[in-house]
Amino acid sequence: MNEWKDKNLDTNLKEQLENMSEEELHEAFYTNLKFGTGGMRGIIGPGTNRMNIYTLRKANNGYGNYLIKNFKKPSVIIAYDSRHMSHEFAVDSANVLATMGIKVYLFDRITPTPVLSFAIRHIQASGGIVITASHNPSQYNGYKVYDNDGCQLLPDAVNKVIKEINEGLDVFDMQLGNFDEYVSTGKIIYVGDNINNAYIEEVKKVSVFPKINKLGKVVFTPLHGTGAYIGERLLKELGYDYYCVTEQMIPDPDFKTVPSPNPEDHRAFDLAIKLAKEKGADLVLATDPDADRLGTAILHQNQYHFLTGNQLGALMIYYLSSHRFFKGTVFDTIVTSPLGAKIAKSKGLESFSTLTGFKYIGQQIKLSEKTITLFFFGYEESSGFLIKDFVRDKDSFQPLVLISEIVSYYKQHGKTLIDVLDDIYKKYGYYEFL
Repeated sequence: MNEWKDKNLDTNLKEQLENMSEEELHEAFYTNLKFGTGGMRGIIGPGTNRMNIYTLRKANNGYGNYLIKNFKKPSVIIAYDSRHMSHEFAVDSANVLATMGIKVYLFDRITPTPVLSFAIRHIQASGGIVITASHNPSQYNGYKVYDNDGCQLLPDAVNKVIKEINEGLDVFDMQLGNFDEYVSTGKIIYVGDNINNAYIEEVKKVSVFPKINKLGKVVFTPLHGTGAYIGERLLKELGYDYYCVTEQMIPDPDFKTVPSPNPEDHRAFDLAIKLAKEKGADLVLATDPDADRLGTAILHQNQYHFLTGNQLGALMIYYLSSHRFFKGTVFDTIVTSPLGAKIAKSKGLESFSTLTGFKYIGQQIKLSEKTITLFFFGYEESSGFLIKDFVRDKDSFQPLVLISEIVSYYKQHGKTLIDVLDDIYKKYGYYEFL
């Protein structure tokens, strides 16, 4: 702690540090913010146990050295969400890596996590970084790193990064170059529209019946996060009758209109359900702040019913396996309901359960490329889904497109998704979804 007070700290951090109580100082400095299997996540503020430019510089120095040792000409692409300090953290990360001689691509606006995963392979980068704390409270931010396949780093690689972090420079001894100069000389390159456009065209291919009559009405909310632009654009370009929750289309690091920006929390849907009732919507869709998870509510018998990740996964497997006629493997995790696997096997598909964490599904997709096995579907119970593997992490926009189509498909047959779930239960058995 004294070391921090004696250094030439960032002005804002120094001011915060001087106004902290003894208890707050202890909490901020009693340990180091851990770099784990999911990167780092913590409260924003001064201290070794907080998210700030200094703890990030230490992580970036370690990740940068890892890339340098594993790639001849390393490059990295960086995305960030709408949270406090996300843009500043992304710019500082770009500056650290460019100073190390790594070519950096930096998104020019807030960007969903699945777009970052897609972009890594799209531009053939050596790795990627996203600054996000997903659906955590507003005082948090985080840092996730990816491999050159667009998958979050797996434990073996994480251990190598941690070793580099521990053996790296003292953050206060780092001499950084000039960000604007790196931009002017092409060592840092801003990206945006071209990648977004390419990603959106791939997501549209998720549709089984692209020309299906778009029946029913859809309400959409990005919960103040990164999903607004792409979510609305997909619904519009695919021809859905949709309504956006205006108040929540605005990026807001404080998430003022929700108690928790988590689409698994039904309270996050309050404004969306209100709008859905006014418009008579059949489907309500919500993406979390970094847009890698999707939550839904379905109109059935004049009431809105929330679906769990397990239920959504079962519905999508049931629909896809009835209309997509190729054999492949459905991947889930060991804590996911067995219902989806049961449906898959009945349709002649393989199923495989990984350890908890979507990166393990991404790992299996990569391994399956060396076999004759095709990827069919991947999901976890916590509302993370993947329908096509141009992304190697969970993706809210792919199920947004598919669930909207499934609602239209069954509406033509006089059914809601609750009716379809009842059909599934009668055929495959009843399951309790937690």
